[in-house]
Amino acid sequence: MTNADKQRDHLNEDEAELLRQLREVRREQRLCGSQGSAGKLSSGQRVADMVAATMGSWRFIIIQTTILVFWVILNVTAYVQRWDPYPFILLNLALSFQAAYAAPFIMMSQNRQQDIDRADAAADYQINIKAELEIELLHEKLDALREKEVLALTEAVRFLSSQLAKSDDATTMAGRPTPEQ
Repeated sequence: MTNADKQRDHLNEDEAELLRQLREVRREQRLCGSQGSAGKLSSGQRVADMVAATMGSWRFIIIQTTILVFWVILNVTAYVQRWDPYPFILLNLALSFQAAYAAPFIMMSQNRQQDIDRADAAADYQINIKAELEIELLHEKLDALREKEVLALTEAVRFLSSQLAKSDDATTMAGRPTPEQ
């Protein structure tokens, strides 16, 4: 066995082991079922997701814009009761308070989503490796079949060549004059 054959066999063993591991992981994932990760979330994670989903919607933006415009109009036009005059210090305080509490919720939700995306990317990578190895194994099988076919065709050509040579020898002998003639 040449060094290249030894390396190929070693690679095939490593690839077969990797395929076995990937199949085992996939089998365990199927046995666990595809239960949504929503059931495994803590209450804090659910709240963070709800806050991020709410604050990241057009509905929230439209409602908040309406409230802000209403606030400014009431404070600018109200002659009697101006609870927050022009620089709108109370409004700035309320918006700062909202941002101070909203940012951590949104970051928690984003971090959790990032972890989910990272796990999905790792699973995709494993699937891609498995697909590549499976395709490589199929190529090896096709190459082996093609090699067998070439050997069979070569043997058939040799056999037919030998039959043709025997036929030519018989024809040549039939056409030769015998020593008595």
